[in-house]
Amino acid sequence: MSSFIETLRFNEQGLIPAIIQDVLDGTVLMMAWMNQASLKKTLETGETWFWSRSRQELWHKGATSGHIQRVESVRYDCDEDVLLITVEQVGAIACHLNQRSCFHRLDGLKSLPPADMLSQVYRVIQERKETPSEKSYTSQLLAAGDNKILKKVGEESAEVIMASKDGIPERIAEEVADLWYHSLVLLAHHDMDILDVYHVLKKRRK
Repeated sequence: MSSFIETLRFNEQGLIPAIIQDVLDGTVLMMAWMNQASLKKTLETGETWFWSRSRQELWHKGATSGHIQRVESVRYDCDEDVLLITVEQVGAIACHLNQRSCFHRLDGLKSLPPADMLSQVYRVIQERKETPSEKSYTSQLLAAGDNKILKKVGEESAEVIMASKDGIPERIAEEVADLWYHSLVLLAHHDMDILDVYHVLKKRRK
């Protein structure tokens, strides 16, 4: 552990920036500073600890709010002067403004933080559900209800099987994309979140 820390390049104040990323979908949750002591506490406890430059003391993320971060992995960049820490964010809130991510603003406006492509597509589907449009296929599908959505999931599943039989990679990718999309519509129809599925996959991976 100590040898790993010794390889890092801390700045003149003995600090190194730590980027915190959600292990489920890759959302960048926050950035904070660490020194050797806080990094050691992080590695020892399995939860994130940082150095407060304003208070000049260590602080345990989530100690007050309960929104702790359980560490999944700690990596550093090629220059050995930036940390990338993947975490399980308890409570799904990392920002002190009660947002999932500190990076929730776009050009001064509140915006959902970017994540993996499936999550981005799912957010659009949610928007279509909350603000329907007559021209939107997604809105039409959601308005049609359970039977129509289930029919499409079944049809796309069959298309995936047929594409796989043909063995054409481009078509397989297209049909799997269609299946994933309609599965996401099914989740939105049931007021579920894609993170619910990610949690299940994470548990199964272990």
